Amino acid sequence: MDITYPPDAERFRARIRTFLAENLPAGWAGVGALPPDERAEFATRWRATLTENGLVAVSWPKEYGGAGLTDVEQVVLAEELARAGAPSGGENDGFGIGMLGNTLIQLGTEEQKSYFLPRILSGEHRWCQGYSEPDAGSDLAGLRTRAVLDGDEWVIDGQKIWTSAGHTANWIFVLARTDPAAPKHKGITFLLVPMEQPGVEVRPIVNAAGHSLFNEVFFTGARTRADLVVGGVGGGWRTAMTLLGFERGGQVTTQAIEFARDLDRLVELARDRGLTGDPRIRDELAWCAARVQVMRYRGLRGLTALLQGCTPGADGAISKLVWSEYFQRYTELAAEILGPELLAPTGPGSGEVLRVAEVGTPNSSRAWVDELLYARAGTIYAGSSQVQRTIIGEQLLGLPREPRLDGGPFAEIRPGKGA
Repeated sequence: MDITYPPDAERFRARIRTFLAENLPAGWAGVGALPPDERAEFATRWRATLTENGLVAVSWPKEYGGAGLTDVEQVVLAEELARAGAPSGGENDGFGIGMLGNTLIQLGTEEQKSYFLPRILSGEHRWCQGYSEPDAGSDLAGLRTRAVLDGDEWVIDGQKIWTSAGHTANWIFVLARTDPAAPKHKGITFLLVPMEQPGVEVRPIVNAAGHSLFNEVFFTGARTRADLVVGGVGGGWRTAMTLLGFERGGQVTTQAIEFARDLDRLVELARDRGLTGDPRIRDELAWCAARVQVMRYRGLRGLTALLQGCTPGADGAISKLVWSEYFQRYTELAAEILGPELLAPTGPGSGEVLRVAEVGTPNSSRAWVDELLYARAGTIYAGSSQVQRTIIGEQLLGLPREPRLDGGPFAEIRPGKGA
């Protein structure tokens, strides 16, 4: 097996490293080293720098304002930004550029592309994702938010939850049920909805670490134009899966880089407390190091599949299971190393992180407690561990499928009765 990158990719890597050296502030130590009140301002300036150098929307074709990079160049760029601790864009860009923009390029109408893509690229439109609901998370097709056509507009009623960056967004892409008489995967439509209207209410949710990373979004007679449908009326499930393929493909090799970096912090924590000679702590650290290598090689496997034109599929469930359960175990090890400090943590926190701490985050007990608390959600969001094991069993191992209780028209399914 050859795990080296082709020469062209390494030349591109050298170019990106030169760009970072020339454009990041002198003495750059990573976003985590900045005071929390300076991070948003830096992210705005940095996004402008990336845009000026053609390093935003790098997967988009040049005709749509993107960089037209190859798949391997996109991966190299993501790796180098991760290593440098530099953002790849603004808070909402993952949804607007990485997910919706790519989906519009593949499935959108020419009118949708010409209107939305430039506004996504400029940052005028800031997007979030309206998928999960209180009773439709891992079983997403069980969603009950509904949309009814009223003349030349859709009228939307319902609730979404766990909407990351919803408080900073002004547009949301929404999965809504438009045909309750159809089976549950068939009667769903993918809608583009403006959030700055009376019928949309965003309520931040405070997590266990005290941060508001995600929100509830309520729709009460909210409206959007009839033509703001991606993938056709009733084709929302296919559009949703296309979009999720872009979401899951963007971090194919960077997860291992980020977790390896955080493992270095954990080893330093153990060393500072004189515990690296403890046989059990050493054994746990060795287990962590081995698991990070598993993530690295799974990332390279995913990159190979990407370069061969394979669509991300059920195999991604293995990666999700590996990193999310590892996330909990190594932060629990950090808690054990901290001991009594865990009860009265001190120092700066890790900020509003979505996963591992940012580059430059102080190795403080407060930062580790923040990470420990957020790790608890890792085996739930983006598909729970139970769902991932079901996918692995049924789709990869060929085990018998679980009996389904939700066939037939969706309107006849009692709430809570899923597969």
